[in-house]
Formats: sequence, C-alpha cells, structure tokens
Amino acid sequence: MDFIAGRNPIIEALKAGTPIEKIYIVRGAHGEPINNIRRLARMKNVPCAEVPQELLDQLFQNAQTQGVLAVVGEKKNLTVDEMLEVGTTRNEKPFLVIFDEIEDPHNLGALIRSALCVGAHGGIIPKHHAASVSPTVAKTSAGASEHFPVAKVTNIATTVDELKAKGIWVVGADPRAKKSFTEIDYTMPLALVIGNEGKGIRRLVREKCDFLVRIPMSGKFDSLNASVAGALVMYEVYRKRHEQQPETTTAPAEENPSFPVDSETEPQNSP
Repeated sequence: MDFIAGRNPIIEALKAGTPIEKIYIVRGAHGEPINNIRRLARMKNVPCAEVPQELLDQLFQNAQTQGVLAVVGEKKNLTVDEMLEVGTTRNEKPFLVIFDEIEDPHNLGALIRSALCVGAHGGIIPKHHAASVSPTVAKTSAGASEHFPVAKVTNIATTVDELKAKGIWVVGADPRAKKSFTEIDYTMPLALVIGNEGKGIRRLVREKCDFLVRIPMSGKFDSLNASVAGALVMYEVYRKRHEQQPETTTAPAEENPSFPVDSETEPQNSP
C-alpha cells in the first residue's frame, strides 16, 4: 500500500490532484493544517476517517505521520515528450533533470524540491537500481514531488540519445570535469544529469554528455552530497536564464552550433 505521511505533504498532494483513496486522521488532532486537509478532502471528495494513534502505528509502522496519513492510488508518470511540452506551454526552452541512479530517497526528495523551485519542467529516473517517488521522497520534498512531473525510463543512456536528437544539450555534473559549473551557458535547451551518491554518473551516460562540469571546492573532501551539488548547479541554471545579459557565450543557433567546447568531451549534440 502506498501512502503519504505528514501534514504539508498531504496538503500539497491534495492541491496537486494526486489520486488519494482515503485519509486517516488521529483522533483529537487539530490545528490549521488539519483543518486545511479536511477542507481540501471535502472539495476532492476524498473520505477522511478518525482513528486512534495505536491503529495508525499498527497499520503503518515507522511512518512519521504527524497525526495524518493518506492512502494513495497509482500516480501517472509522464513521458519525456509530455515533459518537453510543459516547457513549450510556458514558452520556455526545455529544462529537464536526469537522476542517474540516485538511491537515497532523501536525496531524491531534496533534488525534486530544488528542481521544482528553479522551474525545471520534469525529472527522469531509471526504472531499476534507483529510488522511486516513494512516501519518503514525498515527505523529504515537503510535498514538491506531488507537483513535479516524473518520467521513468528503462535506459538512461538511450534516453540521453533521444533527447540529443531532439536538440537538447546534455550537461553532466562530475567532480572530475575541468570546466566549472559557472562557465556554461544554460539558456540552451537543457537536460542536467545528477549522478549516483557514491559512483557519480555512470561511464556510458557520462560519455554521452555534451559537457561535464564540476563544483570547485577546497578542503579534505572532494565532492558534495548529491542533493547539495544538484541544487547548486540547478540554481546556476536559474540564474543564467533570468539575468538580463548572460556572462557567458549565448546558446548556439540551431544551424550553426558554436557552443564552447569542453576539452574533456566534444559536443555530440547536433540540433
């Protein structure tokens, strides 16, 4: 049984139209968030049931419920093409985030929250060997995962090839890269790859990236937590896309690509 635990995540799920079958509220729970949940549930025709805390603990062990828990139905995942349409409807150049085998649901939740905040049009995750959009992800993202489109794909490397064929430039965050993450012009149609917490981006996916970027740092550690690194690069994308005069070279014209070449990996995109 899939469920969403916590007051704010359930409020966001109700607002986002997530298919919720039933909401359990601990008897005696009160406060403005609980009132909002009841109000939104009535609007969405979602039944609510008051239950003792002991029953909630028995049914959903180890869930930090904050006195409320929602049982959810199957959430529809979008296709990559549908997520690209999100950018078209906003009159924005595509911006997708590829989560390459992110295993920790807390990291995935934090990354999704950052991606939603910077205006990314959707995320791509592999069907296997990676965290899925679970109740833990929903809670860690503070409900952001209920608003963020996600596509599940069988093969990330193949998906990268398909994106490049559609004119999307692919940038990978890699601590071994020579180019700083601030040196790239992110105003182009973009897919940003964030790699696994321990192994980083897989070799085949890394080789398919048009550009690799790193986050400069000093000290005893040579890498950041995946969610922190991803947030830094995503906010750089936001900054470059919203400043009046980008500091870097503008994005390439479709018929005459002149994007600056990373010495580690030649652009393989050919929009």
